[in-house]
Amino acid sequence: MPIALFALTAGAFGIGTTEFVIMGLLLQVSTDFHVSLPAAGLLISGYALGVAVGAPVLTLATRRMARKTVLLALMAIFTLGNIACALAPSYEALMAARVVTSLAHGTFFGVGAVVATGLVAPERRASAIAIMFTGLTAATILGVPAGAWLGLHFGWRSAFWAVAVIGVVAFAVLALFVPRDAKIGAPATALRDELAVLARPQLWLGLAITVLGFAGLFVVFTYIQPLLTRVTGLSDAAVSPVLLLFGGGLAIGNLLGGKLADRALVPALLGTLAAMALVLGAMDLVIRMPVPTMVFIVLLGIASFATVAPLQLRVLEKAAGAGQNLASSLNIAAFNLGNALGAWVGGMVIERGPGLVALGRAAALLTLAGLGIALWSRALDRRSASPQGVAVNA
Repeated sequence: MPIALFALTAGAFGIGTTEFVIMGLLLQVSTDFHVSLPAAGLLISGYALGVAVGAPVLTLATRRMARKTVLLALMAIFTLGNIACALAPSYEALMAARVVTSLAHGTFFGVGAVVATGLVAPERRASAIAIMFTGLTAATILGVPAGAWLGLHFGWRSAFWAVAVIGVVAFAVLALFVPRDAKIGAPATALRDELAVLARPQLWLGLAITVLGFAGLFVVFTYIQPLLTRVTGLSDAAVSPVLLLFGGGLAIGNLLGGKLADRALVPALLGTLAAMALVLGAMDLVIRMPVPTMVFIVLLGIASFATVAPLQLRVLEKAAGAGQNLASSLNIAAFNLGNALGAWVGGMVIERGPGLVALGRAAALLTLAGLGIALWSRALDRRSASPQGVAVNA
């Protein structure tokens, strides 16, 4: 794999860390700003909604810029946003800073995914996407546990200062190794050609699969700190090691999903969503027991991120042509709408429903809804097949 692909991975690591680090800091933030746990959880929803808005807007606004310039500008926004988070004097200011930071997220991953697929042979596109998203899994393996540890020992603000430093390093790596090559990524196109992809029903089904399929993870993962401390009975100091286990599962699942999608995209998509729903549904059975909970955390990491490459490649295939940059960014926005939906549903279950112990059931239902749409999308593919049995735009 080319070194430029690993430079994209470095950028993904920085942005992934800022997205997820707040999950290990919810209790400290809610205490510091005197807000409820569900209100602190909305810092995740706010970030995700910022991604959903920023991804298509910035992708269209930067469509005629060199891809490397776009990636560097986004990393600069990310770094400044994290500095603002570290300095936030109030809950409202922290929310605003999180939203500003999130504007870089969707376009970075969307443009980065298209660039990654242009750096490798066609038969390795899913694996290239998976390698770039390894930065996201590394953020969970290293960045999130480290942020939780920093928050526990030095206050939650120290975690955001550390993430800002990561942003500076990622900017330097991208500047050094991503080529200024007009052949990488989709070429600049007219706005109407870029927007034409939005008329494809299968694209919207792909985005819906991403939203609902991935929302299940964030029903649980948003509230992982209080789950582990208040339900499983682990100490605050044990949260960081458990997040390391989750991150290890993410790394395995991410690479596994890329390889499966390269072999057979639709079976990989259906199989990984089904596995994720099964793992989430089993949470209620194990969450009160420390050792089974550790196994559950690893399996959740594997199952959830095995879906990422199939979900991203499915949308890219349905957007083949001029609209790939926009479609790729929209799918990153869809991932984050799923994050926002999951965090909101989880908060409702805690505040107005059965509480923390029921999060797994709610999560499984959302992912099963995504699986249902995936089955519908496959049926439409088959219905549009030619007489020779070759699916149109499959």
